[in-house]
Amino acid sequence: MSPAPDLHANLRRAPVQQRSAERLSRILDACAELLDETGYEDLSTRAVAQRAGVPIGSVYRFFGNKRAMAEALAARNLDRYAGMINARLETIEAADWRGAVDAVLDEYLVLKQTVPGFNLVDFGGPQPVPDPDADANHLLAARLAELLPAQFGRTLDAELRRVILVAVEAADATLRLAFRTDPQGDPKIVEETRQLLHAYLARTLD
Repeated sequence: MSPAPDLHANLRRAPVQQRSAERLSRILDACAELLDETGYEDLSTRAVAQRAGVPIGSVYRFFGNKRAMAEALAARNLDRYAGMINARLETIEAADWRGAVDAVLDEYLVLKQTVPGFNLVDFGGPQPVPDPDADANHLLAARLAELLPAQFGRTLDAELRRVILVAVEAADATLRLAFRTDPQGDPKIVEETRQLLHAYLARTLD
């Protein structure tokens, strides 16, 4: 699997000073807001600059095009999600793998329901991607494979990587259904997703 994306890997130039970091954050916030308003196809670097209140040159200082900007937004989403999961894991007993899975699902729902642009650019950037291992589900599975083995009481190996990837793909399919049914995520389908994950992972983790 590909390593987790690095936000700075998508930048022409990484911010050095606090002011530059804040400007980059405003650019990504503006990108996220405009994705919800216009979609990816109609997104433009000029519109992002105007929304962020920065010169167009500031956008090009960081990004060569809108795809790089969207990919950086996806990397930021994944970093944020990993931080949320880590915070939750600190409150869960080490042997409680079901609690860990619930935390992964619950924090995803928070992002899905509250973060601008997340419905179009979640963790992997715009589709299609040239490398199958760089799509959103593969990147998410790779990050979860870093976070969860200790909570699962397992050493990370090829089998556990595969199990995590299958769980991510299955949850993605059912959660897409939940959000097609209800803009906030149909709670009954979300609960079915939770039970599906528990039942599937129990074969490996119990």
